[in-house]
Amino acid sequence: MVALTMVEAILLSGAAANGQARDEVTHPPYALSELHAKGIPPLLAGIESRQAWEAKREAIRRVWLDYIGGLPDRVPVRYEILEEHELSDHIRQRIVYPTVDGDKVFAYLLIPREALAGGRRYPAVLALHPTHADGKDVVATAQGRKNRMYGYELVSRGYIVLAPDAMTAGDRVFKGYEAFRSEPFYKQHPTWSTVGKNIIDHMQGVDLLVQHELVDPNRIGAIGHSFGGYNAYFLASLDERVRVVVSSCGFCPFTGNPDPGHWGIRDWYTHLPRISDDLAQDRVPFEFHEIVALSAPRPMFFYSAQSDHIFPHWESIAQAMLDLHRLYAWLGVEERFVSVIGTGDHDFPEPIRKMAYDFLDRWLRPPTTEP
Repeated sequence: MVALTMVEAILLSGAAANGQARDEVTHPPYALSELHAKGIPPLLAGIESRQAWEAKREAIRRVWLDYIGGLPDRVPVRYEILEEHELSDHIRQRIVYPTVDGDKVFAYLLIPREALAGGRRYPAVLALHPTHADGKDVVATAQGRKNRMYGYELVSRGYIVLAPDAMTAGDRVFKGYEAFRSEPFYKQHPTWSTVGKNIIDHMQGVDLLVQHELVDPNRIGAIGHSFGGYNAYFLASLDERVRVVVSSCGFCPFTGNPDPGHWGIRDWYTHLPRISDDLAQDRVPFEFHEIVALSAPRPMFFYSAQSDHIFPHWESIAQAMLDLHRLYAWLGVEERFVSVIGTGDHDFPEPIRKMAYDFLDRWLRPPTTEP
């Protein structure tokens, strides 16, 4: 199978070369073997105008929504404080709020003490946890895992932080199952995906922040490592209220991936079930840097590691990051995209976190910033 370029798809759909794309513009699948042989498909192949790029972006978005199973309507915002702890520089509230299908999200809401004085609104960040049974506790408490306590560290820098449990972790593990076992979800939702579920749950968290009296709704970011890293840019791909993204060791393209089945059906945590059938036919519906590109031109920071034992294909990761930077440069905002590749393992080391926090400060601190 030979994958069409986007410009071929535009021509076949009857769209003009100047970007006058019509609704029938589609995003064709790629042959995985061809991606392995030729590398990351260029985002700007055949694209000569902003209209053409927007047509391609919309086509990618439609495929993405289709593969995650769509997004249901969200429920109204309300939350209950279950516990509250006063710490040296912030208040930690353990809260619960409703999400779709009668489900509930348990989370920590961290509020800097200075914010409690009132008088102004503060930037906020969703701190999305990695693959760990303890979920939110790993990122939002002083007892969290080393190099994962980015929520706890960011509240000390003056951010209001919402650290939710993803479904299957923390207080949201299915009864009778171990953490990160998604079978009960798929028994109830055979045509949906955990990716779609996580996105809608995190969007409910953004709803909460937007309506919180202490939060500036125009200065909300998302940060995560590994599982939390890709959930951060997945969220931003469909929620433009997320103005800045930081993703550590969370980018995992199909190209060069020795284990592309990571994204399909597995016996513990399944992300996108339809991917398994595609892989069996040597195809993939998109490449993941295209999903990242749905957030352009909003600021984004990515960290990857050459000795990452989970996502080891750093060469194709680097190629995708370079292609994303080219897109941002073409859009005239190259300073808004930063990628760093280190030599370490699957980690979020302190020097990189400092860079990431400075990046958040640059784009979320100035009250006049409009990413």
